[in-house]
Order: sequence, then C-alpha cells, then structure tokens
Amino acid sequence: MSVRSKKIRESANGEACALRLGGICNFNPETTVYAHVGRDRGMGFKCSDLIGVYACHACHSEIDSHSRCQYADDINRALEETINKLEDKGLVEVK
Repeated sequence: MSVRSKKIRESANGEACALRLGGICNFNPETTVYAHVGRDRGMGFKCSDLIGVYACHACHSEIDSHSRCQYADDINRALEETINKLEDKGLVEVK
C-alpha cells in the first residue's frame, strides 16, 4: 500500500533543504518541496509519501537527473531529518 498525504507533501513549504548537496544546494527555503526518494517510482508513479525528503529545487533536480546511488549517504541523512520533522509536526505517528 502506498501512503498518500497532501499534508506531508505540503509540510515542505518554507522548510530548509534537508539534502544540502555540496556545491548544488541553493539553501533557499522558498524553493523547498517534498521530494520522493524511494526506489519504487517511475514516470507518473511516485513511491509512498513516507519515503521523501525536504529538498530545494536544485537538490531535487540533481537527484532526479542523476543516479541516486552517488547520493545515498545524503539521502539517508535527509530522510532521518525529514522523518523527525514530520514527527515533530504530528504528521507521522507510530502506534
């Protein structure tokens, strides 16, 4: 089952980029979106909204146009940061 949550996706608005790719990040929270980073994706198909990170436009474009393998450490760090923020905002809860 793939989780879909408009609240999770919209929670990225105004947030700092969690990816912060060296030499790429624009550090502009006005461009931050919720970027899906799961492997189960493709053209017109997104992975679960639980598998995403806050990413500025520049970082999002970079991971969408290149192999995500080269950014695995950055993506893992960003996933942890984003999940913690989602939990703090009350958007993710483990029962």
